[in-house]
Amino acid sequence: MKYIIALDQGTTSSRAILFNEKGKALLSENQEFEQIYPKPGWVEHNPMDILNSQLDVMHRAVAKSGIDVCDIVAAGITNQRETAIVWDKNTGIPIYNAIVWQCRRTASICERLEKEKLTAYIKETTGLVLDAYFSGTKISWILENVEGARQKADNEDLLFGTVDTWLIWNLTGGKVHATDYTNASRTMLFDIKKLCWDKKLLEALDIPILMMPQVKNTVDDFGIISNDVIGGSIPITGVAGDQHAALFGQTCFKKGMVKNTYGTGCFMLMNTGDKAISSNNNLLSTIAWGIDGKIIYALEGSVFVGGAAIQWLRDELCMIETAAQSEEMAMKVDSTNGVYLVPAFTGLGAPWWDMYARGTLVGMTRGTKREHIVRAALESIALQSCDVLYAMKEDSDINIPIMQVDGGASANGFLMQFQADMMNAKIRRPQCIETTALGAAYFAGLGVGVFKDLDEIESTWDCDCEFTPSMDETVRAEKYSGWLRAIKRSMNWIEEA
Repeated sequence: MKYIIALDQGTTSSRAILFNEKGKALLSENQEFEQIYPKPGWVEHNPMDILNSQLDVMHRAVAKSGIDVCDIVAAGITNQRETAIVWDKNTGIPIYNAIVWQCRRTASICERLEKEKLTAYIKETTGLVLDAYFSGTKISWILENVEGARQKADNEDLLFGTVDTWLIWNLTGGKVHATDYTNASRTMLFDIKKLCWDKKLLEALDIPILMMPQVKNTVDDFGIISNDVIGGSIPITGVAGDQHAALFGQTCFKKGMVKNTYGTGCFMLMNTGDKAISSNNNLLSTIAWGIDGKIIYALEGSVFVGGAAIQWLRDELCMIETAAQSEEMAMKVDSTNGVYLVPAFTGLGAPWWDMYARGTLVGMTRGTKREHIVRAALESIALQSCDVLYAMKEDSDINIPIMQVDGGASANGFLMQFQADMMNAKIRRPQCIETTALGAAYFAGLGVGVFKDLDEIESTWDCDCEFTPSMDETVRAEKYSGWLRAIKRSMNWIEEA
C-alpha cells in the first residue's frame, strides 16, 4: 500500500492527514497556534509557530499510524493563502511576524495605489481587486516599517513567501524557494495570463523581484522533505492554496461546478475552465490550478469571517462552550427574533470589499436571548455566502442548482439547511469534509502516479448528506432584505467614527 501525507496549514491550526492510494483519510492530527492582534484590525502569526506546529502534527501522524516513512510516496501542501512572511535567506530567521490575510493595516497603501490609478490595472493583470487582503501590500509594509529591512532587501538578503513557500523552504533545508500558480495568483503581484511576476506592480510597491519565489505548476517537483526532518525522504509533488485544493478535492473539474468551504472564513469558487472571467460584481478571477502547463481558472468570493464568528461566541463572549453547541442552541428558538449579526470584524469581503466596515449586531430588543444571537451568528455565515453566490450567478450567467460544501462548519446541520433554503439550491456534503487536505493529496498523488487521471480521482468522491431547500420564497426574500439593511449599518464604520 502506498500513502500520501497532506500538510494542511490553516489560519488557526496546522494539521497533517494521511491518505491511502484510494484517497481515503486514515489518520489526522491537528494543533492550534496563537493568534496575535497587536492593534485593532491587525492580525499576525509567529512564523515559527506555523512551522513548528506543522512539523509536530506531521511527526505525530506518522508515529501514530505505524506506517514506515518509506511507504509515504508523496507529500502535498495546502495553506492559508495571502499571509505574507519575509525572512533572511542567510539565517532562515523571519524579520517580522507573518502578516495574516485578515489583517487590514495596509489599507493606506491600497489608497495610495488607487490614487496612482492602478486599480483597473490590478484587476486586469492579477484578476484581483485592490485590497489589503492580498500579500503585495503586506510585503511593502514590512520593507518600509521593519528596521533594516529595506537595506537587507537591497542587498538581496531577504526572501518572501506565502505560507507554502515558507514550509517548502524549511522542509527542504533551504534548498527550494518556490510556490505554485494558485498561491502566486493571490499576491496581487502575479500576471495570471502571462504567468509571471508583474514588474509594474513590484515597482509600484518597491519590492525587489529577487525576493520572489519561483512559480511552478500545482503538480510539480517542489523538492524533497529532507531525511533529518522526518526520518526519510518524501518528495513534495503537489502544492495549492487551501481554497483551490478544496475545489479540486470536491472534484469540481467541470466548468460551472461550485464549492463553498466553511472554515475560519468562507470561500466559494466556481470552475470557469480555461478562461478567466472578469467580474462585474467585485468577485475575484484566480488560477484554480495548473497541471502539465494547462491552466484552469476560477471565480471566487471570499467571506472573511465564517466559522470565526462561532469561535468569537465561544472565546470572547463565552456564549457557548464548544462550536458544536451552536447548532443545538440555534434550534432552541424558531428564528433570530429580528436579530442580525454582521461579523465584519476585519472588514467585508466579496462582493462589498469595505475595509472600513466593522462588526455589527442589530435588531435586538429586551426579549433578545443568547440563543437568538447564536442563531444570528450561524445565519450570518450562510447569508454572506448568499451575497457571493448571487454575484457569481450574474457574472457567469450560469445557474447553480447544486453546491458542494466542506470545511469544519459544514458539519453543522442547521447551518447547511439554512444555506440550502436561502440559496434555493441543493447542498451536497461529501463523506470527507476535509477536502482541502484531500485536494492536496490528489495533487501530490498525480505527481507520483498514484492517481492516473482526473476520472480516477472523481470516482473516489462519495456523498454523505444532501440538504434540499424548503423555505417559502416570501420568507426568503424578507430574510435577505433584512440582511442587506444590516450590511449597510456596518459599512464605512471607521470613516464615520
